[in-house]
Amino acid sequence: MDGEHAAVNGRKRSHPPQRSHHEVADALRSRIRSGELRPGQRMPTQAQLADEFGVERGAVRQALRILQSEQLLTNVSKGSPATVAPIPGKVPTGPEVPPQPTMVALAPRISAAFTARHVEIDALCLTAVSLTLALGEPLREIHAGRIKPDRIDVRVLLPSRDIDLAFPAPVAPSSDGRLQRRWLAQRNAQGQVLRHNLQALRSTHGIDVHVSFRALPFTPPVKLYLLNGSEALFAYYTVQRREQEVDSEQLETYDAEGTRSMLFAFEQGAGLRDTTFVEQSHLWFDALWETISSELLLTN
Repeated sequence: MDGEHAAVNGRKRSHPPQRSHHEVADALRSRIRSGELRPGQRMPTQAQLADEFGVERGAVRQALRILQSEQLLTNVSKGSPATVAPIPGKVPTGPEVPPQPTMVALAPRISAAFTARHVEIDALCLTAVSLTLALGEPLREIHAGRIKPDRIDVRVLLPSRDIDLAFPAPVAPSSDGRLQRRWLAQRNAQGQVLRHNLQALRSTHGIDVHVSFRALPFTPPVKLYLLNGSEALFAYYTVQRREQEVDSEQLETYDAEGTRSMLFAFEQGAGLRDTTFVEQSHLWFDALWETISSELLLTN
């Protein structure tokens, strides 16, 4: 079999679970962002992708069109395989850019923030999954020697383990705590990876790095990212009812998919409304950090 057209991850499952076109797009987007799929590389055929993900070709075509609209793929058609864009993820930034899903919009803005000598990132979110993924590209740029900030300060507000989460939560009342335990494991794992990847820059590149976490006494209905004191990125967590597999059992839940939340960008200096939103977002974040939040330990 032609290596260029092999299954993306080198594996095929005989009976893969049915996925939506959004899930197929998310999986392929992650492989492009991580460098597993390289610029200029031909994708597998639509038939091969349909077989790998266990979906109809129509779902594959929808997924590929999403990635083409995000400028991650070129030559998407019903004929020959698509190609990874020469500069994947080169998404324009600025207040005039329309809202985009977090998975699309956050990474290039985080990368732009890392070109500053002093990088400052404040984040309020549910698990820090999106932030950890978005940090991948600037970390690669640092390790490749193309950028080198002098200092990196990251502060993250996450829900406390001691509260009953509004979401994720089971639709039917339950006291077994399975969803809470799974969320807590994910929160801690993502936080540990984020902290480790950033703090490793001290020994590998001599960068002054500070990473701090605080616990919120509530479930945040929104996510917020503040970059270098000049930009605020804001998204709503839209809660939906959906079925999930939890501990090998299908469970009806209320949950939100944060990576797909539409991210609105506000930039200081781009007008009175944008400037005021950025300033007020910083005041709100600092107030939560300094008052009702508490020490957060990334342990179960």
